[in-house]
Amino acid sequence: MSTEKKVHRLEKYGPAGLGMHQMTCNPEDFASDLPTQTLHVYYDDEDLGMSVGVWTTTSMQEAFGPYPGDEFVLLLEGGFTMVDGDNEVLDTYEEGESVYFRNAAPVSWVQEGHLRKFYITYLNPNREIPQGVPAEGAVKAVDPSVTADQMTVLDDTDPFIIKGDKPTQHDYVYFTNDTEDMFVGLWDSTPFESEMAPFPTHEFVQLLEGVIVITEADGTVTSFEEGDIFFVPKGTVCSWSVPRYVRKHYAVVAPPEE
Repeated sequence: MSTEKKVHRLEKYGPAGLGMHQMTCNPEDFASDLPTQTLHVYYDDEDLGMSVGVWTTTSMQEAFGPYPGDEFVLLLEGGFTMVDGDNEVLDTYEEGESVYFRNAAPVSWVQEGHLRKFYITYLNPNREIPQGVPAEGAVKAVDPSVTADQMTVLDDTDPFIIKGDKPTQHDYVYFTNDTEDMFVGLWDSTPFESEMAPFPTHEFVQLLEGVIVITEADGTVTSFEEGDIFFVPKGTVCSWSVPRYVRKHYAVVAPPEE
């Protein structure tokens, strides 16, 4: 279990020197022949039921049943189809799309050919499983055409303590899970500098535009540019520098303190 409080840059093929590891597949999890699946986990908190990593699969169909958790993925290679209990197609998703899944949706994942994805999954063992979740609308690709006038102007700059002039920031929420502790959205900001402070949530970031430079308490500096994917665990002591306009997709996990 890796719960180190540091910024993780997600690499398509896993970190250099570590790469991907072949998974052991359980026949009960599939309505098809067993696929070949590989995985690299960047962050995994079993107590919270959250995992972040990169995953691949060959052709397969998962067994029909409640989807195991809330999830947000970025499709790096390949695509997939979701079907309902009657094997009727709900929707198909393609390479380059970002997709969210609602916990306990009665669906099955159908895979034709190779697929690779970045993911963040969340299935908190201390939360009740939602009941009566419909299949329709439970898995959706985020809309890349959302414009600034559709977004909400933010009154505060949470989670950042700003140094200097306050930036202008907007937010658009695509998805809130049933337990209201995972959110998928679109966020933008004008330039800003933040104070060094513990990050208050877990956040998976797909950087769509601009540059984000994160400095950690030990002096580590990491710069992210358009197209980069990274993850900041809750409690990571860091500051952010945004030198020009920035825009990102995010998946935030923010469970209340027990």
